[in-house]
Amino acid sequence: MKVFAGNSNRHLADAICSYLNVPVGKASVRRFADQEIFVEIQENVRGEDVFVIQSTSFPTNDHLMELLIMIDAFRRSSAKRITAVLPYFGYARQDRRASGRTPISAKLVANLITEAGADRVLTLDLHAGQIQGFFDIPTDNLFAVPILVRDVKEHYDLKNVMVVSPDVGGVVRARALAKRIDSQLAIVDKRRERAGESEVMNIIGEVDGKDCLLIDDIVDSGGTLCNAADALLAQGAASVTAYITHGVLSGGAVARISASKLKELVITDSIQPTTAVQSAHNIRVISTASLLGEAIKRTAMEASVSSLFD
Repeated sequence: MKVFAGNSNRHLADAICSYLNVPVGKASVRRFADQEIFVEIQENVRGEDVFVIQSTSFPTNDHLMELLIMIDAFRRSSAKRITAVLPYFGYARQDRRASGRTPISAKLVANLITEAGADRVLTLDLHAGQIQGFFDIPTDNLFAVPILVRDVKEHYDLKNVMVVSPDVGGVVRARALAKRIDSQLAIVDKRRERAGESEVMNIIGEVDGKDCLLIDDIVDSGGTLCNAADALLAQGAASVTAYITHGVLSGGAVARISASKLKELVITDSIQPTTAVQSAHNIRVISTASLLGEAIKRTAMEASVSSLFD
């Protein structure tokens, strides 16, 4: 087994390799003067089980091209098997045609990764579970719930916790966490007027006096979380904390969350935190290295990955 990494999240790659007790593979991923990407694998991978760690986060297209070119380089270097490890799968929100004459970009990206030469895909908390079916190769969708549950137990009195889904579509995800900590579930009923903007309408559930935990897979602009926090506090919630797997946090999201009534935003390191995220007073990052590292080890050993969540 050999583990390599692109430029999207080297800190996470180093942490995963530390967990596995293997060195990060030697590879050069650089750009020519016109920003064309060039990859050179600097060690022998013939007959090896290769894992490529690369989140397709901002700048999404650059990191996606890095991944595709690395996979092609390994394929042409006679690697036995290539597993694309995507802690964050970009374009996942484009998983269906929301209106006429629009693409299904998640399927296109799945095709690109497959055609580049990947034999397997390992990813974390896909925006929509059915995206696994977009790939024509084996795909394991890991869940961050065990990591989130551990953190909740360390920081909260579970007797006073209420798990909240920020929208109807996230109820299954929120229920999975609520079940593990034996908590009740509330739902934020919102109306989205246009992409990137949301307006909270109603709270379904009794949140008065509760420590509310908002659960979701992606935080981008942060508008939904901030509006949901305001609505929950208006209904008498004692505090509101958000647990989100992927901290996209684009534009002015960090400033918006820092100025919000959120007690804390907890995100994973599936996307490498920016300097602004690291310096924000109410944003905390938890590691996914042990989860991804264990999944990589089990994949290499041909052991069960799904048993990680039993």
